[in-house]
Amino acid sequence: MTSTDLHHPDTRRAFRTVRRFVFAYLGLSVATLAVAFVLRDHPSLVTSGVWVRGAIVVASAAVTLLLTVRASRGDRGAYRRLRIISSVMIVAIATIIVLPGLFPVWMKIEQGLCGLALLGVAAVVNGRHLRTLFARPEEGARG
Repeated sequence: MTSTDLHHPDTRRAFRTVRRFVFAYLGLSVATLAVAFVLRDHPSLVTSGVWVRGAIVVASAAVTLLLTVRASRGDRGAYRRLRIISSVMIVAIATIIVLPGLFPVWMKIEQGLCGLALLGVAAVVNGRHLRTLFARPEEGARG
């Protein structure tokens, strides 16, 4: 991969879209902790699970942003991890939403919104353009 590949309009557009989705994910995650803080005196709305899950999601969103930045600079490992973490978090979010009683409804809704943002990330990073861009070079092409 060359710097020309990274500056191609399709590549720039793809990473701009991924960054927007990741910032939405991060913003929702931080907002969740802020809401939990405001509602902290309502144990039916803010359980210990809300705090733990909220912190995990903020950390995950921060890592996702870091991976996005590194991948947009051509880091194949970061790109691969970005593909993995976006998919794993979608599964984790779906599990949280469907399991009864673990989290209050407001958090399940927030997690659904986070899941939609991550679906956008996963769709773009698993799209043909970026997969082709980050494909491993052929064995014969190495010098």
